[in-house]
Amino acid sequence: MPQNSFTFRVDMKNKTYLFLVIIFALTTAFTWYNAKGTASYYAQKFHGRKTASGEVYHKDSLTAAHKTLPFGTKVLVTNLENDSSVVLKINDRLGSNHRLIDVSYAAAEQLNFVQKGLTKVRVEAIDNAEEIPEAE
Repeated sequence: MPQNSFTFRVDMKNKTYLFLVIIFALTTAFTWYNAKGTASYYAQKFHGRKTASGEVYHKDSLTAAHKTLPFGTKVLVTNLENDSSVVLKINDRLGSNHRLIDVSYAAAEQLNFVQKGLTKVRVEAIDNAEEIPEAE
């Protein structure tokens, strides 16, 4: 009998540990994502083409491509060179380049890096973001 109760405690400890690891992984990967890197923006030739999520890319939409964040994730992107920020929705996948995020042309304008083409940014996943404005 004591051996069975010990086995039960070990099983509960393992389940509790697994549960905590899963919760930590989910909150770290999706809710509390925070990274710094290089941003670029979509070339004009992609306007009107389908993204990996199935949505059509529109240069005036506030959207972005990221390697791993789930489609629909809202992110706050801050240009570290001039402190401008914008909220974007992830709707595309980034290729195998070394950039952190690829933003729409409208986002690049709001982040003030259209002339440069590339900039250093911080990307943070956010909760309860306001609705992303539709293209005009």
